[in-house]
Amino acid sequence: MLPPLRTLLDGLIDYAGLFPPAALAMPEAVLNYAAYRTGPDRWALGRFVVTAERLPEFERAADGLAVPGDPWLLSVLVGANDAGQVEAARAFHARHVALGDARADVLEGRAVGAATIAALAAAARPEFTLFVEVPTDPDPAPLIEAIGAAGVRAKIRTGGVTADAFPAAAQVARFLAACIRAGVPFKATAGLHHPIRAVYPLTYAPDATRGTMFGYLNVFLAAALLHAGGSEADATQLLEETRLGAFSFSDHGVTWDGYRLTLADLAETRRLALGVGSCSFDEPLDDLVTAGLR
Repeated sequence: MLPPLRTLLDGLIDYAGLFPPAALAMPEAVLNYAAYRTGPDRWALGRFVVTAERLPEFERAADGLAVPGDPWLLSVLVGANDAGQVEAARAFHARHVALGDARADVLEGRAVGAATIAALAAAARPEFTLFVEVPTDPDPAPLIEAIGAAGVRAKIRTGGVTADAFPAAAQVARFLAACIRAGVPFKATAGLHHPIRAVYPLTYAPDATRGTMFGYLNVFLAAALLHAGGSEADATQLLEETRLGAFSFSDHGVTWDGYRLTLADLAETRRLALGVGSCSFDEPLDDLVTAGLR
């Protein structure tokens, strides 16, 4: 794999197989994650994403698969005002750190106001790294500034299983620009199963509605462009780019529309652009083969 793609994808994909559109049963999702952890693409694998209320179910399904000395990494979704879920994650984390077979030291929550962000951040300390999902409309910059002030991280939802779940490219660019300006690390989730923006089925059903989905390369290269000093307008254009041939990858970086992003640019961006949640781990990587990038 070319170095810029390796840099962009290293540890990028948090496996969210429990969530739509895959919506797998816990045993199947756990077995998939176990296989990915030992497969040739482990280098691209991030965390197993699970809700706090399903942690006991995860424990039963992972018994015998997660072994001491090579801990599974979990990201736990918690309710914005549910201290009990945070405490459940804390107890799970402490128990499995002692066993050496899992670490659930990342939480993901949702907030619509600065007070919620502060409360979530306080509940998460000191064990957890916290991602706070914020709406893309209205302008999320004030919430992202609050996230930065709280010392936590941001999260954007870039799609879903219906067309109206996808924000406009300009809204995504605005979120990315706000994170870059504030120095706030972030992750993206939903609707990012494919490398390049195009029209795809929104679910895995045979009669699935089709819609325009963002490509994860579009999103993370737009972040890199902004980090390298590009404009928000150009980042919006990059997010809307559907021509694979518009991107030129080499051993030294990637170029698009006159912009040249070096490996150093991409590596610096990845210090802020931390991951993508995807209900499929295979599809984002297999699509690189189809796209002629792997």
